[in-house]
Amino acid sequence: MKEKNKVWHFTRWMIFPIIILLAISGCTPSSTETPVFTPDSPTETPFAPARISIPTPVIFSDFPGIFILSLSEGEYTHLFAYSPIDQPMLRLTSGKWQDTSPALSPDGEKIAFASNRSGYWDIYLLEIASGETTRLTETKTYDGAPTWSPDGAWLATETYLDGNLEILVQPISDSSAKAIRLTNNAAADHSPAWEPDGRRIAFVSTRGGDSDIYLADLNDTSGGRFINISNTPKAIESHPIWSRDGHTLAWASNAYNDRPNGIYIWNRTTPHIPASWVGEGNRAAWNARGDSLLAMLKSENKNYLTAYALDGALLLQPYPLPGTLDGMIWLPDALPEELPKSYSDSAALTPAPLWEKKLSTPEALSVRQNLSELENVQAPYPQIHDAADESFIALRESTITRAGWDALANLENAFIPLTTSLDPGLGDDWLYTGRAFSLNPLITSAGWMVAVRHEIGQQTFWNLYLRAQIQDGSMGLPLHDPIWDLSTRYNLDPASYEAGGSFAPVPAGYWVDFSALAENYGWQGLPALSNWRNFYKGTRYTQFLYKENLSWYEAMLELYPPEILVTPTLVLPPSKTPTITPRPTNTPWPTRTPFTPVPTSTPFSIFGIGTATP
Repeated sequence: MKEKNKVWHFTRWMIFPIIILLAISGCTPSSTETPVFTPDSPTETPFAPARISIPTPVIFSDFPGIFILSLSEGEYTHLFAYSPIDQPMLRLTSGKWQDTSPALSPDGEKIAFASNRSGYWDIYLLEIASGETTRLTETKTYDGAPTWSPDGAWLATETYLDGNLEILVQPISDSSAKAIRLTNNAAADHSPAWEPDGRRIAFVSTRGGDSDIYLADLNDTSGGRFINISNTPKAIESHPIWSRDGHTLAWASNAYNDRPNGIYIWNRTTPHIPASWVGEGNRAAWNARGDSLLAMLKSENKNYLTAYALDGALLLQPYPLPGTLDGMIWLPDALPEELPKSYSDSAALTPAPLWEKKLSTPEALSVRQNLSELENVQAPYPQIHDAADESFIALRESTITRAGWDALANLENAFIPLTTSLDPGLGDDWLYTGRAFSLNPLITSAGWMVAVRHEIGQQTFWNLYLRAQIQDGSMGLPLHDPIWDLSTRYNLDPASYEAGGSFAPVPAGYWVDFSALAENYGWQGLPALSNWRNFYKGTRYTQFLYKENLSWYEAMLELYPPEILVTPTLVLPPSKTPTITPRPTNTPWPTRTPFTPVPTSTPFSIFGIGTATP
């Protein structure tokens, strides 16, 4: 009987896991189903089974799909294809030029993008299936950021006209037809996004002082055709993009107040309700069904790719990108199984590295033996760390090529020895390590350099732009965002003083993004100190460092022995009065001595009492 009870207890505890496993296996499909998007029926998503040997979690809701990224690779920016599941980073275009801001046609067969492969910025069309590229515009002014009309017959672009960016609409089939000018304002109007099923175009404008999202009604020719739908003071909005059904508009916001930075979505069915925050990000792209957003994240020194559901749920863990991102789209279908020749030729290329590090290794390193002299550079100490000099030289040459002048020939600082004291709060500055340099701020005063403020978390960073020497459109790009004028803090305006400056209008002309260029060569900008609003040196907006994943202390140990970096304990000198000197007390006033009368002498007689007689 006891043996039967043991068997029953054993069977009872084993049968429940078996039942649970059978239930799970009965509810799980035998193969992984991957959605396929059909352009003819965007509301229906049939499923096609795809058997795989190793179970792979489906991260997104409508695969197969692929990301087309405009990604910098060294000195140039090209189009890449990437999928976090089954497509490694694949180069689609190549050459000594820039390919930026891709936009997918409504039928999903073409990609419009901007490129300066002819020497000037024009719009090109890429046939996805064949890989063939055709030129659409041919002007010596800047054309960029294309967006398609719902019927695929027109493109709206941002174009540099009359000293600022404007929105133009032009037909695709007839390149000789004159473009229609949608905006005509002294402010910058850029980044158009055509409503997929309507007659409105969303765009970014600085006509309100900062950057806001506006809607332009193509059916309205009155002055009220432009409506501000973001209405966010002290913030810079950018990169609006519609969902495929046209119901929702997403954009990125960089706020200077208490609002969170990141991706916001606005529903056109409830236009009076403010946009809602989804997650962190600097630009976004929609999936086919409009229920997920691909987003680019920018950290202190790295760019990442991630994705969100519309409720903010994270769908893709941040994936580090090898360079800066200048546009992206989410294709509903995968690339052809047999790649066209243009794709395979570009993918087979291996770009040469931008610089090659060469370290000198003497037998006995002294304090200055791993510092290199900077030739033809004016600075208090024209030296830099031996590990960073090749990168600095390569960055300098690229700056001369891009901007037409040498911004690194005259520096405010390069290496700073420990015997030189910096301003308060800069005791652990990276200039002491030899892995940093500061551009001369006089370039800003001369009008050849501007700064755009950018918030990452609770820290303030700066994007620096250099004015191109040749202003015919062959160098640089027009500026999009309002600049931050640090000098207005001295204009006796309390608001500007407390804010550490103020927005300034977008300057005219063509500019080179020096911060993005420096990032490609391993240099990163520094965040401002927490007191930068009332301490000009704390802005650190001209300083760049070559960190290489080192801490400040580790970088200092490459130059100095550890004992030099130890802060000595302060020893007080010996005192001549080792004991505490008592505090003086008040001396009492002298008191008056009482008067005592002197007694008189009594006559003395030897014969008795009385007067003595002879």
